[in-house]
Amino acid sequence: MNTEERRTKLDKIDLEILKILQSQGRITNAKLAQEVGLSAPPMLERVKKLERNGFIKSYRAILDANKLGCKFLVFVALNLDVAQLPRVEEFEAIVRDMPEVLECHHIAGDIDLMLKVGVADQETFKDFVIGRLSPINGINRIQSWVVLSTSKETSEIDLTHARIKR
Repeated sequence: MNTEERRTKLDKIDLEILKILQSQGRITNAKLAQEVGLSAPPMLERVKKLERNGFIKSYRAILDANKLGCKFLVFVALNLDVAQLPRVEEFEAIVRDMPEVLECHHIAGDIDLMLKVGVADQETFKDFVIGRLSPINGINRIQSWVVLSTSKETSEIDLTHARIKR
């Protein structure tokens, strides 16, 4: 096993730490250590190692979009002109700078980019499409799906099939 493989393999305790941190990001180090059966100093070192190796990208609060006035959620599919396909990274950079765009995915199939857009209402969405999205050179087609309700929303990753040390 080379150095890179050793650095990226996780053991069962690492996976348990990640599982807990996904759902309880504000848990104290002492409580986390207690839950996985370690003392606090080695727990802190494990978490720092998971951060250093990129398994933990960041910590954040998940806000209630409805309470903050972002009540209109839309999935937007963009098709690019065939000649523009080599410039996908440029399109991604443009939409990354749009605060209304919550997610941007370059996907395979009939659609080139799939956006998740959150705005206050239908009128704001119309202004976003006409004023910000449509003017981008190279977009061939814009297709939208308005979200009527959300039955599941999570950023937690299923760790069942994660690579572990043997």
